[in-house]
This record gives sequence, C-alpha cells and structure tokens, in this order.
Amino acid sequence: MIGKCLCGKVQFEILREMPNLYQCHCSLCRKVTGTSANAATFIELEEFNWLSGQEHIRSYVKDTGFRSDFCLSCGSPVPNVLTNTDMYWVPAGLLEETDGFKVVQHIYSESKAHWDVICGGEEHAEMPSLESLNKALKQTSS
Repeated sequence: MIGKCLCGKVQFEILREMPNLYQCHCSLCRKVTGTSANAATFIELEEFNWLSGQEHIRSYVKDTGFRSDFCLSCGSPVPNVLTNTDMYWVPAGLLEETDGFKVVQHIYSESKAHWDVICGGEEHAEMPSLESLNKALKQTSS
C-alpha cells in the first residue's frame, strides 16, 4: 500500500494489510489537521519503507513531547516513529487505497470540538495504553 503527501514529494509504502484506524479528538490534533480529528494507525518499523522525500520532512515538537512531522513543501503531516517504540504513526489520509478501513477507536473524546460527532468505535475519554490501542487496531472484523 502506497502513501504520499499532498505534493507527492514524500512517499512511503506499507508492507502488510492495513490495520484498523483510530481518531484522536484532542485540541493538538485538531490544530495539526485543521479538522475535527486525526485519523491514523500504527505500523511496525519492519513493515514500513520510505520510497522518497525524507529530505523534505521537518518536525515540530512541543515542550510536552507532542510531535508533528510534515512535508516542508506542502505541509502534509507525514509518518513518524512513536517515541520509545518500534512503530510508525501513520496518518490515514495519506494512503492511496482506502477500501476496508474502519475507525474502531476514538481517543480524547472528552476533548472533542463541540461540533464534532463521533460515530461508531470505542470511545476513550483520554489516551488508553499504547498496548491496548495497538491491539484494538490489529483486531480483524468478524
């Protein structure tokens, strides 16, 4: 599965079937995406390859540790390695093929914008453990 930023300079591939998605409704994710929530998933390092454009990636890191990597040319958020893990955070909107994607988890639901409506999936008022979130993302639908 191929993913790319808006201008196409940053490109990557995922070497496995796509796991489920989560949406983060916190104020930081709203600001970084300009919308109600940030849809993403996690991919293990060995299942991810950069194809081009790593030289176009810049990072913004807040004092709290919140990190946003983005394409220097178009501003699209791009994958980055989750701190102290062996996983990439991958924004779902960059993926070329989207058939079969399903949002199964909503995090920071208590922080959602008043105009946001959460539909389907399990809600978490804050951030669940990374292990439990990743486990839910890997579960297949029956």
